[in-house]
Amino acid sequence: MRQVRARFDDHTITVYQAYSPAIAGPALRAGRFVPPFKPDRMTWIKPSFLWMMYRSGWATKPGQERVLSISITRAGFSWALEQAALSSYDHRVHDSRATWQAALKAAPTRVQWDPERDLRLRELPDRSLQLGLGPQAVPHYTNDWITEIRDATPLAHQIRALLTTGDDAKAATLLPQETPYPLPPELMTRIAASPPARPRPA
Repeated sequence: MRQVRARFDDHTITVYQAYSPAIAGPALRAGRFVPPFKPDRMTWIKPSFLWMMYRSGWATKPGQERVLSISITRAGFSWALEQAALSSYDHRVHDSRATWQAALKAAPTRVQWDPERDLRLRELPDRSLQLGLGPQAVPHYTNDWITEIRDATPLAHQIRALLTTGDDAKAATLLPQETPYPLPPELMTRIAASPPARPRPA
C-alpha cells in the first residue's frame, strides 16, 4: 500500500530532514533554513519518522547527524503534492514514458515511494512518501510553509539506545504517532497513492 502517514493537525503537518550540524544548528536557532543551507538544490522531506531513521541511521550517518522535525502548513504540503511528478514511470498514471519524462522535467516537485520501515528498520511491504522540492519550490518551503523547526536528534538517540538494550516495547512508545493523511481522490490518482482500505463488513 502506498499511503501518506504523518503527524498532523488542522493546519500543519510534520516532516523530517537530516543534516549536518553546520546546517541544522543555524536552522534551529533561526527557526528557518539559512546559509549554509543551499536553496538552489532539490531537498527531500519525509513524513515518516522511521523512514528518516532508516535513511540517517538513527542520526549517526555522516552529514545526517541532526534530525529535524519540521512543521509546515498543510496548504504548502498540498501544493507540493498537486504540482508533483512521480520520480519513476508508472503505467497506471502516464500514457507513455515520454509523457512521464516531460512531466518530470517540468514539475517543481517530485513524489517517490520507498519501502516503509519497522522499528528495527526492516523493510515493510507498504510504501512511504518522499517529497522532493526542486529549486522552484524550495523558496516557498523555507520562506512560507515552515511554522516551526525542532530538534528530533535526542529522540532518535533515545530510541536507538533502548533498541540496543533490547527494550523494543519501551522504544515503540516513544515513536511519533502517525496516521493516514487525507488526500482527495484525484490527487491520490495523480501521485499513485493507494485508495483507503474499505472497512470490513460487520
